[in-house]
Amino acid sequence: MKDESDDVLVRLVLAGETSAYAGLVERYRARLGRYAVRMLGNQADAEDALQDTFIRAYRSLARCEPERFQYWLFGILVNRCRTYAVQRAKRQFLVTSADVDLAGSEPIRPENEQEWRQTIESALEHLPADQREAFLLKHVEDLSYDEMRELTGVRISALKMRVLRAREALRRMLEERVID
Repeated sequence: MKDESDDVLVRLVLAGETSAYAGLVERYRARLGRYAVRMLGNQADAEDALQDTFIRAYRSLARCEPERFQYWLFGILVNRCRTYAVQRAKRQFLVTSADVDLAGSEPIRPENEQEWRQTIESALEHLPADQREAFLLKHVEDLSYDEMRELTGVRISALKMRVLRAREALRRMLEERVID
């Protein structure tokens, strides 16, 4: 069943073969998990959002067009990440702005690939959520602006602006952290 297309697996689940859903979970768990970690900034929240996504998708599978399962599932995750981010913000007692946080930090001089990845992840975490979301959808998940619009419900012009602002902000942050 692992080699079946999404649409075949969805149809099998809808026909009562619930074990076929495990194939869909296995197929998308890693990719969606990476996105959730990058959006939410920590593994625990990402795991919760991912689990919630798969549960919600299973419960609502009858509303999915089988041939569009991937985009439909991704859309659920995008919404769950937004919800988790809002809930986490409400729980925080102390909020530090990204500018203050960056101004007080010493420059990071990546000496190896692992340090560089950590520097990039840190910079991504400092982006506003809407810019981080747009940047990740465009440059990490490699979605077109039409696909992004479909997932987020945001106009293409706004998505392009968010991606542009995210690139500019990341460039500034990375230059500040890497240059002596």
